[in-house]
Amino acid sequence: MHLRTIASPLSGPLVTLLMLGPLWAAPAAAQVDQQRARQYFKEAAGLCQREGGRLWGLSLCGPIVIADPKTGTIATSQTPPDAPRPAALGYANAAMNWGGTRWTTLVWQAIPADERERGILLIHELFHRVQPGLGLLVQEFDNSHLDTTDGRYWLQLEWRALARALRTSDDARGAALQDALAFRTARQKAFPDARKHEHALEINEGLAHYTGVVAGTASSSEALEAALALLDGAGARDTFVRTFPYVSGPAYGLLLDAFSPGWTRQMTAQSEPVQLLATAADLAPAADAQAAATRYDGATLRAAEDARAAKHAVRVAELRRRFVDGPVIVLPRPRTASFVTTGMVPIPGAGTVIPTYRTTAEWGTLEAESVLMSADRTTIALPAPASPAGPTVKGEGWTLTLEAGWTIRPGPRAGDFVVIRE
Repeated sequence: MHLRTIASPLSGPLVTLLMLGPLWAAPAAAQVDQQRARQYFKEAAGLCQREGGRLWGLSLCGPIVIADPKTGTIATSQTPPDAPRPAALGYANAAMNWGGTRWTTLVWQAIPADERERGILLIHELFHRVQPGLGLLVQEFDNSHLDTTDGRYWLQLEWRALARALRTSDDARGAALQDALAFRTARQKAFPDARKHEHALEINEGLAHYTGVVAGTASSSEALEAALALLDGAGARDTFVRTFPYVSGPAYGLLLDAFSPGWTRQMTAQSEPVQLLATAADLAPAADAQAAATRYDGATLRAAEDARAAKHAVRVAELRRRFVDGPVIVLPRPRTASFVTTGMVPIPGAGTVIPTYRTTAEWGTLEAESVLMSADRTTIALPAPASPAGPTVKGEGWTLTLEAGWTIRPGPRAGDFVVIRE
């Protein structure tokens, strides 16, 4: 299953980071199994104790809660607080405050059965718990340029060059890194905001996944194997808009480990791992990115991306009809939510359609096959319901249950609705 549950990023600094790895499969049973949960807690403790603060100068160990929202069952690594459970508990992997303590929270159904993948997940999420204290959280931005033909083309070439760099050494490694830098430069030159926008996710998520790969695996060779598996499999994903740091982060981090040991201790929110690597390796981008592309079968990749673009345009047009041009109901964007990143589709000028969206917000609860997140990240939209009568309202592929004090009113266009506080 190609599922990831994550949080919708806030327009300001992130409050929580909710992530899973790109290919982690869920167990069949929904109810949290206490015995298995205790095993996972033990594994997490062993991994973070072995890491011992080596990477970031502080322990990753901390309280963990595993939850399933449908059954209401949970398991905790320490005595739970005498406080109400966070509303988003069980809906997404997160770092949440509960009873005055910052907890790592995990979705029971999305914990990997594979031990190595599970280790990467556990460390990834434990890092998010301490990430604010490291000053390594920044405002996130839209990366819809990575859903364009050129954006996808140059990004995949960068990944191919990074894979070659990780598999080689000495001059061959240096040449591959120069190619990777050239492909990255070409992409960011084509899209003026790309450098700033990509940097945010590489800090917020790329560092977490690098930490998961390095500290969640049994050896440096396993970490390399995991990073290469991410690079080799990345091109098969439907979208790179939010998943790219899971691929780039471990690759650049491992290369930094080789060229600049201890680099993590110098990281700030403004630091760019790619630039740190270029400086440490004393490398500049290859002079001709187009010529470099021939070394990575660029012509075949370009043809594949052109074919994808033609099919993708039809899909975007249909989504625009449903979520933009047709009547819609608009809700304030919740602070946290769970959703699947596979199948995310940006609609130019309108926002991004996000599948399998679940949230509990101040205005109520929503379960939807998909929603449109506005480009400014302030609202979500759904195809309008036939009837707005509440408190439970249903539409095409979604169910909304409103909290007391909230209501549905006509929107600015005929047939539109908005959810507002009474």
